[in-house]
Amino acid sequence: MSKKDNYQIKQIYLEKIKIIKNYNNSYYDKSKPIVDDAIYDSLKNEILELEKTYSFLKSKDSPSISIGFKPSKSFKKVKHKTPMLSLNNAFNREDIENFEKKILNFLNFKNRNNIEYSAEPKIDGISASLVYKKGKFIRGLSRGDGIEGEDITENLKTIDDIPKILKGKDIPDEIDVRGEVFIKNSDFEKLNNKFANPRNAASGSLRQKDPLKTKQIPLNFIAYTYGFVKNFVISNQIEFLKSLKNWGFKTNKFNKLLKGIDDLIQNHIDLEGKRKEIDYDIDGIVYKINDFDLQRRLGFIANAPRWAIAHKFSSNKSISEIINIEIQVGRTGALTPVAKIKPVNIGGVLVSNATLHNEDEIERKDIRIGDVVTVERAGDVIPRVISVDFKKREKNTKKFNFPKKCPSCGSVTIKDYNKTTKKFDAVRRCTNDSFGCEKIAIEKIKHFVSKEAFNIDGLGKKIVESFWTLKLIRYPQDIFKLDYKKISSLEGWGKLSAANLKYSIDKKKNISLSKFIYSLGIRHIGQENAKLLSKVLKNSNNFFNLGKHNNSKELLNIDGIGETQIKSIKDFFSNGKNLAVLNELKKNLSITSEKDISKNGILNEKVFMFTGKLTGISRAEAKSLVEKNSGKIISNISKKLDYLIIGEKPTSRKIIEAKSLSIKVISQSEFLKMLNVKNF
Repeated sequence: MSKKDNYQIKQIYLEKIKIIKNYNNSYYDKSKPIVDDAIYDSLKNEILELEKTYSFLKSKDSPSISIGFKPSKSFKKVKHKTPMLSLNNAFNREDIENFEKKILNFLNFKNRNNIEYSAEPKIDGISASLVYKKGKFIRGLSRGDGIEGEDITENLKTIDDIPKILKGKDIPDEIDVRGEVFIKNSDFEKLNNKFANPRNAASGSLRQKDPLKTKQIPLNFIAYTYGFVKNFVISNQIEFLKSLKNWGFKTNKFNKLLKGIDDLIQNHIDLEGKRKEIDYDIDGIVYKINDFDLQRRLGFIANAPRWAIAHKFSSNKSISEIINIEIQVGRTGALTPVAKIKPVNIGGVLVSNATLHNEDEIERKDIRIGDVVTVERAGDVIPRVISVDFKKREKNTKKFNFPKKCPSCGSVTIKDYNKTTKKFDAVRRCTNDSFGCEKIAIEKIKHFVSKEAFNIDGLGKKIVESFWTLKLIRYPQDIFKLDYKKISSLEGWGKLSAANLKYSIDKKKNISLSKFIYSLGIRHIGQENAKLLSKVLKNSNNFFNLGKHNNSKELLNIDGIGETQIKSIKDFFSNGKNLAVLNELKKNLSITSEKDISKNGILNEKVFMFTGKLTGISRAEAKSLVEKNSGKIISNISKKLDYLIIGEKPTSRKIIEAKSLSIKVISQSEFLKMLNVKNF
């Protein structure tokens, strides 16, 4: 780094120190805070992050040194040893049946009665992670982004429900106990409308800089799971909940052990009927596979466990009127109709927009401008129009004509033909699906900077739209060449905020290959497929070369990547504008190669393929076993293959082809011996 760069960083740092010193003086000496906690904490964390990154930065007024003013609470970020993942949602019986069906298929179980569930009420509060060593509470974290959370230990210590020392027997050497912080509805009513709802009250209380203020709020805690544990053996969730209670935690009195879809649904109906009697907010029931061995076998998908799901309670509904129907254009060119409705309060949220899904949905329900409709809001799902009151329809209303041309760029819109279903898709799309369509381009850039992609602080959706209007951004690469002098002169900005943005963007010039692939917004390439691609391609050069000489043919051998994904990748690389964007991004970014999952597994550097039906184990679980043990899976016979594993009724052609290439053909039992596994 040059002296000029060091000088600029130091000036940014000293400007932040000057501002926080002023904040501290007003807060501590004058008892007149001039900014709210969120702004203060954000600035403090920025200073600490700068000091951590650049060792030459130091000031006697730094918030890391307690000189001059009383030190305030700093919510430093700490990585969770085990990620705090979210749960997939279910809203009806069909969703629950599909959830169980996927479990049975993965485990290759024929009998549904083999599955027991721990059914636990889903409290609408704030998740927290409590770390205990030798039974002593040493650290408490918020959920954060699931990967890292804020250290809120001192505030959590004020909650009476959280034991400071675990009691009883069989206490693990170390454990991360997880649960929900919440406020009872009866206590919330006494808070004199300081917060919008009990959940906001719990969240705001946990983020107080002064733990004494947190202590004044009647917070509660219910424990329900763990993230990691050392030297503790237990076989199922119900037993673990009993252990939590024995150690001094409160658990939910409505927890139940259930078996079968009918019992799950009946329990859901019963508990929903009791919601008004319960003195805290619950918005559904979480179903977890009770057996921990089965949980381990099932593992995880992108951001959620396969072995758990949240069955949400009935949605909130209300009646409103459609004022207009607008067509939104997404990053993949999809045209989505949105109903602009007269604002209506649904479950405590003011709703003025409701999705109409697609053209077919409008035609099927005959939805028109001016209609009186029922609007539903289920959990965090976008509000939707579920029905029309035809009795209240005015005589002069006209049928809504879905546009055949893109409302953004005027290009022709089409519905793709699905060769598998032999039907046209319900979604109509703009054919100008690169950066030629303004709305698509804006949405692509929003996706590029989103949390799951580059995750650039200070460059949210509204800022992207503003910068687009000001012609500061047209393509993703423009983000790394912004005119900060011009930005600092904009209304609402300034030298400091522009410098903060530059700092945030510069920090993100290093990115993993999987996140980079995902950030490009290639149709059908989500987080999971991006990870699969990065794992096989290894480095960015191999990815960039996919557009050369039909190199995308190599993708046919990636297990989990099908013809649909390959066609999308080909289409992406065949577009000149996309290639120009890639070339510019290469100049500005350092794209790090993917780390192998593990090279210590017993199948390290061995390549496998399956043919035929396996016994006692599903194909999906067998593939998962190979990958967990550092092996690789491919889906076509090639010289790269080490073992062809055959089950019942294998494909003869594959066996003959494998033998012709001197590839070892082994049975399922031989495969299990390699893993030191007897059976399933």
